[in-house]
Amino acid sequence: MIIYKDILSGDEVLSDTFQLKEVEGGVLWECDCRKYLKKTNEEFALEGANPSAEGEDEDAGGEGETKLVYDVEDQFRLVWLKTEEGMKPSKDAFKAHLKAYVKKVNNKLKEKGASEETIKAFQAGAPGAVKKILANYDNYDVLMGASMDGDAMHVLIDYREDGVTPYATVWKHGLEEMKV
Repeated sequence: MIIYKDILSGDEVLSDTFQLKEVEGGVLWECDCRKYLKKTNEEFALEGANPSAEGEDEDAGGEGETKLVYDVEDQFRLVWLKTEEGMKPSKDAFKAHLKAYVKKVNNKLKEKGASEETIKAFQAGAPGAVKKILANYDNYDVLMGASMDGDAMHVLIDYREDGVTPYATVWKHGLEEMKV
């Protein structure tokens, strides 16, 4: 299996178990995801504990909460990007992030000795990819890697035209392969 790691943060972002499709001249990858219910907040009681004495028996016997998660979010421990107000960053703030991100990926490709052809393909396709992302920004859920490195790649999730199938968008050149 191949795991794709962010070249800036080292966070695991995707694997080859997802069907990756090149878009925007090969600069971006898209892959379909699934959204499913995940059990969270399971409560455990120690033997001999008295939950009623502590006021914790209101929902005794409950199964724990469930929430909808994307499979890519769950498998790679991705974290929702939100401001202190609980919302995703403004379009202008995200535009500034993308501009800095593209520059850092370009420098990292040079540092890692990527071929001149790869660097030129990234440089030629990046402006169109940024334009596509910003045009669709309001529709995206924005997630980041487990390290929560704000300078690293953000995984963008939207829905296909059917309105049911979620898909993730990532920067192809911002990832490196790791065989496991």
